[in-house]
Amino acid sequence: MDDLQFRRQAYGDPNDQSEDFLKHIAESPDDAKLVNDLKNLDNRLNQALNINVPDDLAEKLILRQQLNQHQQHKKRTRYLMAMAASIAFIVGVSFSMLRFTPVDLSEHALAHVYHEAKALSTNQDIGYNDVNFKLASMSGLQQSKFIQQPGRVFYTAYCDFQGVKSLHLVMQDENGEKVTLFIVPAEKRLKLEEAFADSKYQGQGFKTADAYMILVGEEGSDLNFVKNEIENTFI
Repeated sequence: MDDLQFRRQAYGDPNDQSEDFLKHIAESPDDAKLVNDLKNLDNRLNQALNINVPDDLAEKLILRQQLNQHQQHKKRTRYLMAMAASIAFIVGVSFSMLRFTPVDLSEHALAHVYHEAKALSTNQDIGYNDVNFKLASMSGLQQSKFIQQPGRVFYTAYCDFQGVKSLHLVMQDENGEKVTLFIVPAEKRLKLEEAFADSKYQGQGFKTADAYMILVGEEGSDLNFVKNEIENTFI
C-alpha cells in the first residue's frame, strides 16, 4: 500500500482492520501516530455527540412553543383592541358631530324624493292606523297620531334625516297627484323652510307640536290641500 492510499484510508476509517492497512502501520511509526491521533479525534467527537436527552425535553419544547404562541396572541389581541378603540373613538366623534351639525330639511327632503323614486310608483291603500303604528316607534312622536284618514296614502316607510329616524309617506292631493310627506321629530339642529323648490319639485314645510312636516310635489301639485288634510287629522 503506497503512502497516498494509506492516508486516504486512515482519514476515511482509522479503525480499519485490513491486512495491508495494519501492515503499513506496523512498518511506519509516523503513520501509526497519525492513525492513533485520528482515533482519539473520533473518540472525542463521539463523546461530544453522545448527549443525554432529558426525559421531559419534548414537553419543554411544546411548552415553549405554546408560550411563544400565547405571547403572539396577546400582542395581536392588544393590537386589535387598540384598533377597535380607535375606530370606536372616530365613529363616536363622527356621530357626535352629526348629531350637532345643522340639518337643512328642504335639501334632505328633495334628496330623499330623488333617491327613493320608486315610492312614487307605489299604489297601495294604507290606513292611518298603520301609519300611527310606525309613528309610535319614533323618538318624540309616541303621543302624536292621526285621528282619521288624511286622504289616500299610497306608501309608508322609515327614512333617515342625518341620524333622525323619520317617516316617509306618499299621499294624494285634490287633483289626484302624488305628494311626498316627511314627518321628522323636532330637534333644535333641524332647519325648516316654509317654501323651497328646484327645477322639478316644489316643497313646503310646517311644524306641529312635536314634528316637522315637509311636503314635496311636482310643480302644479296642490301642497296646500295636503297640508290642510294633515292639520285637520294629525294631533
